[in-house]
Amino acid sequence: MEYETFLAKLSKPARNALLHAEILSFEQIATLTEKEFLSFHGIGPKSLPVVQEALEQVGLTFKK
Repeated sequence: MEYETFLAKLSKPARNALLHAEILSFEQIATLTEKEFLSFHGIGPKSLPVVQEALEQVGLTFKK
């Protein structure tokens, strides 16, 4: 999955939160724990399964 395709699946607030934090790749998301990811303003619990699925598709996971 391409990162731009993934971003399109997120809500606008979640997408804007990632862009504002300058998170521009799956690899950057994978450096975060789930708790850190959810702490961004605009990212809620509904975003988590979408992100986890996208990370799995590219062979990555959240940091433990």
